[in-house]
Amino acid sequence: MRFDNPIRTWLNRIVLAASVLIIASGMLTAQEDELDRLLNEEVENINPVYKPVVGFGAGVLNYFGDIKNNYYSPTIGTLGYKVNLSTYIDNRRFFKAEFFFMGGKLNGNERSYTDPMKNFNFQTDIYNFGVDINYDFDHLYKKKERRIHPFISIGIGTSIFNSRTDSSASIFDADLNVDVQQKYNYWTDGTIRDIPQSFGDADLSHVMKRDFTYETPLRESDWGLGKYSQYALYIPFDFGFDMQLSDRMMIRLGNSFCLAFSDNIDHVSLKNTAGRIGKKGYDMFNFTYLTFHLDLFSSAKTLKIERLFRDMEFDPMLFGDEDNDGWMDGWDDCPGTPLGVATDSSGCPIDSDNDGIDDYLDKEQFSRTGAYVNDEGVEITEDDLIALLNKSMAVGRNEIDLYIRTPDSYAGRRGSGLPIPEKFKTIDADRDNYISFDEMLKEIDRYFDFESQLSATDIYELNSFFFSQ
Repeated sequence: MRFDNPIRTWLNRIVLAASVLIIASGMLTAQEDELDRLLNEEVENINPVYKPVVGFGAGVLNYFGDIKNNYYSPTIGTLGYKVNLSTYIDNRRFFKAEFFFMGGKLNGNERSYTDPMKNFNFQTDIYNFGVDINYDFDHLYKKKERRIHPFISIGIGTSIFNSRTDSSASIFDADLNVDVQQKYNYWTDGTIRDIPQSFGDADLSHVMKRDFTYETPLRESDWGLGKYSQYALYIPFDFGFDMQLSDRMMIRLGNSFCLAFSDNIDHVSLKNTAGRIGKKGYDMFNFTYLTFHLDLFSSAKTLKIERLFRDMEFDPMLFGDEDNDGWMDGWDDCPGTPLGVATDSSGCPIDSDNDGIDDYLDKEQFSRTGAYVNDEGVEITEDDLIALLNKSMAVGRNEIDLYIRTPDSYAGRRGSGLPIPEKFKTIDADRDNYISFDEMLKEIDRYFDFESQLSATDIYELNSFFFSQ
């Protein structure tokens, strides 16, 4: 037990230190969150800018035409893929235009035990380019209350194909000691052999298996179609559901049914004069797919704005400084100050002796307190003052103030004359009983630097007091 006590004490100290760090970290995080809440506000973006959305995904291709697979399922077929670029085309954002590329392989394998001509197969690489218009029924629903949106679309595109058939397999010829290409011969017993069933002797034949290598270009088969074009216009009709995962990510589960304006994809057509004769109608194929759509470039749905002074309407003209004295015109009590003249916190020229004559005009800058002065700031007697008054004219208000020498006779007091609250008196750096715009901004800077004694509520009160004084 004696050996365990130091270890236990050491572990307790580690646990205590870790607990203190966790609590302190939590407090700092809470303070930062509270500060962010006070300083910023998240609002809806009233007029967001929408940019094209990128989509990509994969799915299953199935062919419908004269050659039919023995089994069909929307989840079983050949692999296909799709890439698209979509954007809104109406102001209410109900319709999208989508530019797309779709590719993959199509095939058909038909097997018959009664008609040897119906034993046919083909496979083609297919590439589709096109555009469609997408409609999502959003005018029927409230978008904010649902994440799953049904949609339909219709478009037009170009399809390129190069169909081939698996008509033979490579077998070893023991007599020649080489591999030779042997054509398939379908027998009514369900087997594939190296000689036609019309020869009538099964003992002379050998059973073959398909190698599913589509080696023979179908357009080279002389069935009366000639060298037809291997591209065609087609119409895709899509329907499905969009699932909105976030503001910038969506998943689409869709099905695209495509009608091609060609009957030559499988090389079986009503126009054939030899080989397999098809039925009237165009070839079709189906693409069931899952795609991901990323909105990488559009504006954010919400914006973060600064709450400080958010209720104030600023006039850009207020931020000019016409007299170039360092004080913006909106807060400059003396907007016509001559260039280079020193000013106080209200933008007015400095009057050191408070005689009503600014220092740059005062020829006697240190007049006695309460003394009468002339227009140049030079001290005069009361008789001189009376002599200056023109008795033939009415005495102006400013002259009466000068003569009576009341405490408010000078234009030293500004604004409403409200007394500065006690908690704001330290902000009045020049002690002129007036908190200037510059003094207010300095205190706000000190608040954000965590040097001010004021709280967030006090800062808002300071803002209100500045505009009321």
